[in-house]
Amino acid sequence: MSETKKTDTVADAEVPQQASSSEDREVLLKVEGLTKHFPIKKGILQRQVGAVKAVDGIDFEVRKGETLGVVGESGCGKSTMGRVITRLQDPTGGRITFEGQDITTLSTGQMRPLRRDIQMIFQDPYGSLNPRHTIGSIVSAPFRLQGVEPEGGVKKEVQRLLSLVGLSPEHYNRYPHEFSGGQRQRIGIARALALKPKLVVADEPVSALDVSIQAQVVNLMDDLQEELGLTYVIIAHDLSVVRHVSDRIAVMYLGKIVELADRSSLYESPMHPYTKALMSAVPVPDPKRRGQKSERILLRGDVPSPIAPPSGCRFHTRCWKATQICKTTEPQLIELRPGQRVACHHPENFADQAPEDTVLLTAAKEASELVPDAVLEASASTSGGSAEKEPAADETPVSEEAAAATEEAATEEAAAEEASEETASAEAASTEEAEAEPTAAKSEESTDK
Repeated sequence: MSETKKTDTVADAEVPQQASSSEDREVLLKVEGLTKHFPIKKGILQRQVGAVKAVDGIDFEVRKGETLGVVGESGCGKSTMGRVITRLQDPTGGRITFEGQDITTLSTGQMRPLRRDIQMIFQDPYGSLNPRHTIGSIVSAPFRLQGVEPEGGVKKEVQRLLSLVGLSPEHYNRYPHEFSGGQRQRIGIARALALKPKLVVADEPVSALDVSIQAQVVNLMDDLQEELGLTYVIIAHDLSVVRHVSDRIAVMYLGKIVELADRSSLYESPMHPYTKALMSAVPVPDPKRRGQKSERILLRGDVPSPIAPPSGCRFHTRCWKATQICKTTEPQLIELRPGQRVACHHPENFADQAPEDTVLLTAAKEASELVPDAVLEASASTSGGSAEKEPAADETPVSEEAAAATEEAATEEAAAEEASEETASAEAASTEEAEAEPTAAKSEESTDK
């Protein structure tokens, strides 16, 4: 637990409320079409032959006082996105707006005044602290770089920050190697909060810590947000941690945001198949509740390379619902429910966005073999279920005969596709036999000779 002490004055102050009133808050950070590509160069002349598309066109906004969680697999571009929005790395394209000011193309000198308002907590508490400097020197560095003289002197302010994050003011003259991982992360948090920033980007702040220390650091960050009115963008792998601290959550896959929703909507009713697969992987520690949890969804294969991402929907190579439109047309991140945006042609728990496309891809058929039958049945019943139960005023309800005819047509189309595949394989086999016969004849002639 955090040692942060709250006073009645702080409790009476205007503290941003939780997600219920987030729509009314002012937008602090807005990101539009953000891309970050790392060039691949070869040869003596170092010509560019390709690019790693780490972040490839994302849009989101962060409101004052809220916490946006960002989750996804390793290599999906979460950390790169965090470094780009803080301008530690230059974006390849897109636009970043902070408090109404476009900071996309600002130089290092122009960004210097804004560093007071935008800070970052780094992932590795061992690599982010200089082992040659004392804790006092590390935490006071922002004051020196910004030319700020706090009231009462730098040393007094640094000691106040150390006590704020649960460390002793006597640690001022100690070195990083004298502290544990959790204590080092607290030092990193103290350094990030030194200039009282408005936005803090935390890149997996607890992933390198023990579970018991994770709880302490997460509770500390929660307390500091209430006391100081901070705005967080928290990047994490642990879905349980993200659920605990976030107001809204963005799910990333291969450089794209596939779903963005408030915490309750995302966990109770995920709409993207990838989000549903992620949620199924969250372990339940209570043995009595394990039976209530839905079955685990296994995804086929690895994440595709960001150098050459798949066409259309980037998840279609591993999705059990992928059809031809998923392969050819990229879905846009649109709001299907209030506060819940998803990029999917065949979303879960909602009406199908492409009901005319019913033939599954071969990759989808293979992926469905790893998905439990109960999950497949639930997906079939929920996708498009709302459209059948509540037809629009200008739509005619589908009759049983029409539905049967549609199903029969889909079956015939699938059978025709299988027949064409069998014909192609038979032709390939006959071609191989024809090529093999002359070779066998030549070997017989050489044997006779």
